[in-house]
Amino acid sequence: MDSSNGAGRAFIGSFTSAGGRGVTVAAVDQETGALTVLGATDAVPDPSYLALGRGRGPGGTVLYAVSEREPGAAAALDITEDIPRPLGETRPVDGDGPTHLALAAGHLVTANYGSGSVSVLPVTDDGSLGPVAAVLAHEGGGPVADRQEGPHAHQVLPDPSGDWVLSVDLGTDSVRVCALDPATGELRPHGETALRPGTGPRHLAFHPAGGHAYVLNELEPTLTVCRWDAVAGVLEPVGETPVLPDGVTGESYPSEVVVAHDGRFLWAANRGHDSISVLALDATGEQASLVTTVGCGGHWPRDLALDPTGRRLYAANERSGNVAWFTVDPQTGIPSHEGSLDAPAASCVVFA
Repeated sequence: MDSSNGAGRAFIGSFTSAGGRGVTVAAVDQETGALTVLGATDAVPDPSYLALGRGRGPGGTVLYAVSEREPGAAAALDITEDIPRPLGETRPVDGDGPTHLALAAGHLVTANYGSGSVSVLPVTDDGSLGPVAAVLAHEGGGPVADRQEGPHAHQVLPDPSGDWVLSVDLGTDSVRVCALDPATGELRPHGETALRPGTGPRHLAFHPAGGHAYVLNELEPTLTVCRWDAVAGVLEPVGETPVLPDGVTGESYPSEVVVAHDGRFLWAANRGHDSISVLALDATGEQASLVTTVGCGGHWPRDLALDPTGRRLYAANERSGNVAWFTVDPQTGIPSHEGSLDAPAASCVVFA
């Protein structure tokens, strides 16, 4: 592993079916934020989303990827070298089009957009994946006929307490809350929060204090602010705010939401408008207001990620085939474009 210049590492997912490299490993210059490619693998087809976890094998860190295909799959990758290597078997998720994944209670959980379901796979001691332990099928639909004819689970993630797993469903305009049994992998439905019909919720991010969550909607460019009660496992919508300025015309499909480490700002990526929205959060975390938008440094930003320091923001621009990086002004939250790395069909970025 190249650790020159004290570089950290980033992992870029991309669509191999659209000319992407698969999983790309890049060094991150700690002074400038610049990315430099170290290696890549196409061992996993269409690894559209990635997540880092821990294993007990050499190096300790394992990279997990969904394969956004029909049928879908998930894989573990050994990243002790600059070219990731498969760790154990690639496992079917018993669902179609997995778009997101997260680690919770010793398991890997995937959101399967095509089949509108959530799958749970056990993580073994060395970090590899076991066969599917459980699949929870969502039910329902929404008023947008061509996008909400049925359920479309788009994201799954644990809450900050680790007691609950939330799944965001674009097709049903709702967020489901489940409990995950660490012994069996069973997902037990606990509650479902309805959002405004036709908004098409895509992704959710928590405030660092843990008491609020922000749901970014894809079918309307808005953000739904929610209170989160981790004791009761209840998500309660309390407000909605636009992520684009008044008067913006043309199609725009928000994709990813990120909250600053100090909870003062929130950023959203907008495909079509090809921008990053900057929203200010009040001291309670319950009020979000649009400050401005800046260009995303490319076309069709599918993902947005903060580096571990919280000082830089990275946009994976799928259709322009690049990952752009920005320095965030700590006073205003406004990102300034600093550079870009060629990354065909880029879909996500995660940091070691």
